Amino acid sequence: MEYDYIIRNIVLVFHYFFLVFTVLIVGSYVILAVFSSRETIEYLKKNSFVNYKDLLTSDVAPSISIIAPAYNESLNIVENVRSLLSTHYVNYDVIIVNDGSKDDSLEKLIKAYDLERIEYLINQRVPTKPLRAGVFKSKNPAFEKLIVVDKENGGKADALNCGINISESRYLACIDVDCLLLEDSLQRMVKPFLEYTDRKVIASGGVIRIANSCKIEDGKLLEVNYPDKWLERCQILEYLRSFLLGRMAWARLNGLLVISGAFGLFDREIAIKVGGYDTKTVGEDMEIIVRMRRYMEEEKLPYKVAYIPDPLCWTEAPDNRKIFISQRNRWTRGTIEVLKIHKKIRWNPNYGVLGMLSYPYWMIFERYAPIVEVLGMIYFIFLIIYQPLSWSFILGLFLLVYLFSLLFSFVAIFTEEFTYHQYKRKGIGFKLILTVFLEPFILHPLVLYAAMRGNYDYYFNKKKKWGVMVRKGLSKS
Repeated sequence: MEYDYIIRNIVLVFHYFFLVFTVLIVGSYVILAVFSSRETIEYLKKNSFVNYKDLLTSDVAPSISIIAPAYNESLNIVENVRSLLSTHYVNYDVIIVNDGSKDDSLEKLIKAYDLERIEYLINQRVPTKPLRAGVFKSKNPAFEKLIVVDKENGGKADALNCGINISESRYLACIDVDCLLLEDSLQRMVKPFLEYTDRKVIASGGVIRIANSCKIEDGKLLEVNYPDKWLERCQILEYLRSFLLGRMAWARLNGLLVISGAFGLFDREIAIKVGGYDTKTVGEDMEIIVRMRRYMEEEKLPYKVAYIPDPLCWTEAPDNRKIFISQRNRWTRGTIEVLKIHKKIRWNPNYGVLGMLSYPYWMIFERYAPIVEVLGMIYFIFLIIYQPLSWSFILGLFLLVYLFSLLFSFVAIFTEEFTYHQYKRKGIGFKLILTVFLEPFILHPLVLYAAMRGNYDYYFNKKKKWGVMVRKGLSKS
C-alpha cells in the first residue's frame, strides 16, 4: 500500500511538471508571436517612407568593413566576393580572411581580382594566429575596396578576429563568405545605429533566408525558387518561424541573445573592448553578443541590440541529414557553452532583461526543452504500458500538440505573405502549406536527435569537432 502511494505521488509530480512546462512554452510562443507582429508592423510603417539612397550618397555615412572568413571555399569564392563588392553603400571595404585553406581559394582570388601582396601594418588589438602568405590588394582600381588576408588556420572566430585587426572602420559586418547579400543590405542594417540617440546600438541583425534552388548569377539573386528536397523545404519553414516570430519579438523586448553568424553588424569599438570573438567555443556568434551586452550592463551604459525584419542575406542550407545533424549538434553545444560561460548573469537582476528574462528563457526553452521532450515521450510510453490510457485521450493529446505546431507555422507563413512575400512563383503557396503539415514528422525528429547528440558530445565526447558544412554552391540556373 505504501509502495503504491509513493508511485502515485511520483506520477503526480511528473504530471504537474510536464503540464506546467507545456503551458509555459506554449504561452511563451504566443507572447513572442504577438510582440513580433507588433514590432514588424511598426517597422514597416516607420520605414515605408525611408529613402535608403540618402545613405548611399551621403558623405557622412559611417564606414563599414565586411569581414568574411573563408576555409576551403574554392567552389564559390570568386562569385561570393563579387556579390560582396556589389553592395550599394558609399563607405565600405571587404576583408576576405583565408583561414589556412587547403584548396586553391587564394589562387582563384589572386587570378580573378588581380591581387598582389602588400606591406600592411596590422594593429594587433585582438590575438590571432599568424599570417601565412600575408595581405593582398588588387592592382585593378575597380576592386580597390577588396582586401584579402591569408593566415594560418585558427577557426572561424580567429579569422573574424583577424579581420577586426585589419579593419579601420567604425562598424563590422561579419558574414559567412558563402552568403549572398542583397545590394541594399548595409544601408538597412546601419540605419538603427544612426537613428537611436538615447542609447548606443552595439549590434544589429537581419533575417536570413535559404538560397537553395534559387537562381543566382554574377553574385545577384535573380529568382527565388522553392527547393525540391523536403529537408530544405522544412528548413525554410523553420527559418520563417525563427526569424519572423522569434528574434523580432526579442528585439522589441531588447532581449536578443543571438545574431546569426551568417550576417551581423557590430560596433567595432565595443567588439574590441570585450576581446573580440571567443575562439574556444563553437557558438561564437551567440557568445560575442552576450559578452557585449554583459559589458554594457556592467558599465551601466544604455544600449540596444537591433533587428531588421527585411530579408537581407541568403545562405545555403544543409541538403542531407548527416550535414544537417552535424550543424544542429554544433548549435546545441554552442548554446551549452555560452550559457555556462556566462552563468553569472542567470537570474541576476543587475543585468536587467538579459539576466531575468533572456538568459532564463534560453536556458529553459532552448537548452533543456529537447531533454524534457524526450523525457516526456519516455514517460508517456510508461503510462501507456503500466497505466493504460484511453485511446481517445492519447489521440486528443497528440492532436492538440500537432494543431498548435500547425498554427504557429501558419502564422509565420501569413506574416511572410503579408510583409515581404519572397516566394511569389505559382504553386509555392501550396507547397508551403503541405510542408507545414509534414514538417513535424520530417524535420523535428532530426532536430531532437541532433540536440540529444549535442548534449551527449558536450559531456562525454572528448573529440568534439566544430562540424563540417559541405557546400555544393549556390544555384546559377
